[in-house]
Amino acid sequence: MYNILICDDDYDIVSALKIYLSSDDYKTFTAYNGKRAVEIIKENKIHLVLLDIMMPDVDGITAMVEIRKISNVPIILLTAKSEDNDKVLGLNLGADDYITKPFNPVEVLARVKSQLRRYMQLGAETKPKSVIQIGDIELDDDAKTVTVASEPISLTPIEFDILKLLMQNPGKVYSTKQIYSEVWKDEPYGAENTVAVHIRHIREKIEINPAEPRYFKVVWGQGYKMERQG
Repeated sequence: MYNILICDDDYDIVSALKIYLSSDDYKTFTAYNGKRAVEIIKENKIHLVLLDIMMPDVDGITAMVEIRKISNVPIILLTAKSEDNDKVLGLNLGADDYITKPFNPVEVLARVKSQLRRYMQLGAETKPKSVIQIGDIELDDDAKTVTVASEPISLTPIEFDILKLLMQNPGKVYSTKQIYSEVWKDEPYGAENTVAVHIRHIREKIEINPAEPRYFKVVWGQGYKMERQG
């Protein structure tokens, strides 16, 4: 699921855009001025921004310049027909596209999909070296955080280290003794039950259906592995 920030001082426009985008299964964040838009970008993982140009306090152009200092997320400007000069300025300063008001919902969705596709295909969303991603699971070793489909999940330190070990080596089968030695840094006496309990807890947190895991797979008689995705 992609997270889209809608920023416009017109509440009706924001409400309409939320309806259009939610119907296509996007998660939306809302702001009604440029200052709040920048704050949301800093606080959340946003994949695309719909940004009005003319707003009080902090306008869209100023907000876009600030966003570009911290993110290369696609930005689509929302403009009036009379704002041609601002439209050109916005494109020169880093906007990716624009939509003229009043807009057609079909056009909005088409522009959003096009920008998201380009953004992902070109690898614009570069991950730091500390970040490992497999499917919808993203692990940040520096921040010690894990998200599944952009939703944060809470792991104990041991669970985090087990998940990291397997995500760093997708497809590789680890026996319970190997996992215990790597994570606990100790001799693996009686490791089977201890590791199995932690694996079960991780599955319950990261799998949609823990009984039929998509990521954490058992290789019977051998151990566990993180399944490669795509």
